[in-house]
Amino acid sequence: MKHRIVVLGAGYAGANAAGRLARQLHRDDVEITLVNADPDFVERVRMHQLASGQDLPRRGLRDIFTRRGVRVITARVTALDVDRRTVELARPEGDTIVGYDSLVYALGSTAADHGVPGAAEHSHNVAGRDAALRLRTKLDDLPRGARVLVVGGGLTAVEAATEIAESHRDLDVAIVARERVGGWLGDKAQRHLRTTLARLGVTLHEHTDVTRVDAHGAVTGTHDTIPADVTVWTAGFAVHPIAAATSLTVSGSGRIVVDGTMRSVSHPGVYAVGDAALAEGAGGRPLRMSCASGIPMAWAAADALAARLTGRAVRENTIGYTVQCISLGRHDGIIQRVTPDDRATSTAVTGRVAARIKEMVCAGAAWSITHPTVLLPRRRRHLAVAEVATRVVTP
Repeated sequence: MKHRIVVLGAGYAGANAAGRLARQLHRDDVEITLVNADPDFVERVRMHQLASGQDLPRRGLRDIFTRRGVRVITARVTALDVDRRTVELARPEGDTIVGYDSLVYALGSTAADHGVPGAAEHSHNVAGRDAALRLRTKLDDLPRGARVLVVGGGLTAVEAATEIAESHRDLDVAIVARERVGGWLGDKAQRHLRTTLARLGVTLHEHTDVTRVDAHGAVTGTHDTIPADVTVWTAGFAVHPIAAATSLTVSGSGRIVVDGTMRSVSHPGVYAVGDAALAEGAGGRPLRMSCASGIPMAWAAADALAARLTGRAVRENTIGYTVQCISLGRHDGIIQRVTPDDRATSTAVTGRVAARIKEMVCAGAAWSITHPTVLLPRRRRHLAVAEVATRVVTP
């Protein structure tokens, strides 16, 4: 009987994990199933481009994975039972239950409103393709001089605001942030960011709390209103509540707590990668929610699971960072050098060169889905006899 591996989510982390497992394990021994709500792979790091009016190529998951022997199910995950090892799925043709022996949980994250009144009802976001397309339609319908307010001061806010300002020169774009916009960057990168925001005409409202959002804009902690015809919410992400509803050990934010091999600390049959997992990186700091974290986490999980199934030694490596890549429209950017624990250094590349590097990084991340990394065994390995003999049968 084949060992059943189910991967939930086909973002950068889940898709990389599924592809890497398929490259390492013999299909006579394992059945790999990839579950995703969207039939296509969505380049989440490009959602600000999609929202601003640019078209992105469609990459069907079945086209990518069928030839590798990975079964793709287009469905929404509604429940998970890690004790019975089953996943409940909602599909157009009817609900179904899928059993597994090993699970890779990669359901990612969505926009977090942090309980701010009106944020969910009166703002847009770029956390997914449908949301980005809704924002795109709204921006296209705005009259000249309309006001767009981006809430947040992090990477997503900066990229969304600059992309919109560059592609919609007739709109008035502003950012409101609790702290200094780009304040985590090194001095050189911060200077370039401020220069670029000024060049694009982006207004900054810094050190300002947003306490409420309505149809007319954002209300601040001082009860002032920053007017907006469209509000774009980029003030953080939250994981789906499915994991927290199980007996898995999760953090206060609902992320699955994993060890250095991305395996759940409470359920050894479950691995978690990407935004859905709380993993320790270099310097003991938690890995941040990002593509830069999700892909190496996926590699680590796939390698560890494949090693355990085939009786090989499990290698545990600490994941660290090298750079932060920020696009400032299509022709400008920042490549901020960081320490392995993600602290900015004084070194940065800016301007058109940085934009080209960022584009290469984004293209490479998408390429990793169809060509799941290098340094893999040239032949697929069979499962160890002991693992086959102890296969768990779901009741």
